[in-house]
Amino acid sequence: MHSKKQAPVRYYVGIDVGSASVRAALVDEFGTVVAHADQPIQIWEPEPDHYEQSSSDIWAACCLVTKKVVCGVDASRIRGVGFDATCSLVVVDKQFQPLAVNCEGQNYRNVIMWMDHRAVSQVEHINATQHRVLSYVGGVMSVEMQPPKLLWIKENLKESCWEKAGYFFDLPDFLSWKATGVTARSLCTVVCKWTYSSDGGWDDSFWKTIGLEDLVKDKYEKIGNHVLSPGEPVGKGLTPEAAKDLGLPEGIAVAASLIDAHAGGLGVIGADVKGHNLPCENQPITSRVAMICGTSSCHMGVSETPIFVPGVWGPYFSAMVPGLWLNEGGQSATGKLVVGLTLSRGLDELALIYLATIQAIALGTRHILETMQAAGHHINTLFLCGGLSKNPLFVQMHADITGKPVVLSKEVESVLVGAAILGACASEDFASIKEAMAKMGKIGRVVQPNHEHKRFYDKKYEVFLKLVEHQREYRSIMNSF
Repeated sequence: MHSKKQAPVRYYVGIDVGSASVRAALVDEFGTVVAHADQPIQIWEPEPDHYEQSSSDIWAACCLVTKKVVCGVDASRIRGVGFDATCSLVVVDKQFQPLAVNCEGQNYRNVIMWMDHRAVSQVEHINATQHRVLSYVGGVMSVEMQPPKLLWIKENLKESCWEKAGYFFDLPDFLSWKATGVTARSLCTVVCKWTYSSDGGWDDSFWKTIGLEDLVKDKYEKIGNHVLSPGEPVGKGLTPEAAKDLGLPEGIAVAASLIDAHAGGLGVIGADVKGHNLPCENQPITSRVAMICGTSSCHMGVSETPIFVPGVWGPYFSAMVPGLWLNEGGQSATGKLVVGLTLSRGLDELALIYLATIQAIALGTRHILETMQAAGHHINTLFLCGGLSKNPLFVQMHADITGKPVVLSKEVESVLVGAAILGACASEDFASIKEAMAKMGKIGRVVQPNHEHKRFYDKKYEVFLKLVEHQREYRSIMNSF
């Protein structure tokens, strides 16, 4: 008998633009990262709370890392490209040239970063309207979302930027435009960061109420009137120019993109867990929460019907997994908090502060999960990825304090696997994102909770909730000053 000839392995490229670097991975159809590269990108801080980047610098870094990971690979086997990025705001003029988002008129600095907090007064104005769209962001819009940044540009750079602007892109959408020449936006970005509704589209009254009626007049051409689900193919794939830049074949599929944390969720939450004796086995994906532990921590839970959770973003329809509603909890700067601890008063004290910091983050996660469950989620398993998931103490504390098993992905770079899953879906090698998630998302170690210390952590959690309550009271006192 002749042995059946094996089909050549198919590959996908995942490109992830983080806060300080761009990374790319070549991922095979089984979810294995075959090659990986990264390149730092520049951040400017012209004044406190102002953080800017350059879309030209970011694209150049995307090209550099992609060329590295595909070097020596048979180009005919590379089937698709997926992008994810931070939810930063990119501004270009009517000819798609970079436009300055600063008073100095430095056009190459045309990106307001996600962590930029210049628009504090603008977000206060938006929240004071109590507009109905705010119910989809936990009742209060964050200064890190795009409407307050747009309003800041109009109020502070009206002639030099606002009136000259042709397009305002979320960074993930800028990348898919750069690759395809098509200005379509991803449902993920416009729903999560711009107030778009998957069933009703843009709400004219919101933009008019906050003072950005100009965007309504041109039928939302500047912020997007063609929206695609994540993983859908964009246009006719890579343009000749982008193909040359990236070192990839012209015309290969490019996917509608995701925000970086959502790509991490996609890379882990749908993995096949058979044989690991987990409570989520044979349960719907709605029993899982993906926790992406990077610079900040994001908690992604999905549901079949919309669930409104106080203080938690969403529900967002199809923003991560098509057909499901997404809720997104978060803890800012957790990665920086753990990494930034310093040896000031001796090793023993540092060890205690380190343990207390990690426990506080885990107690915060429990608070988020319990708030989501009280609102209607049914969660029994945590899926972790990102830098802090490499920390054994961080992982064990999350299992012990939440009382839930923690699943770690086989590939630490789950965000890149998630971006590659988008490319795989756009190539139509898989019937759906869910199928690609199940086949390409692989689980590694499972960490079970140690129930020996349950009473201790339950008491600590009671103290934590009291501290949260007191903090709100103190803030209320000072706000009335």
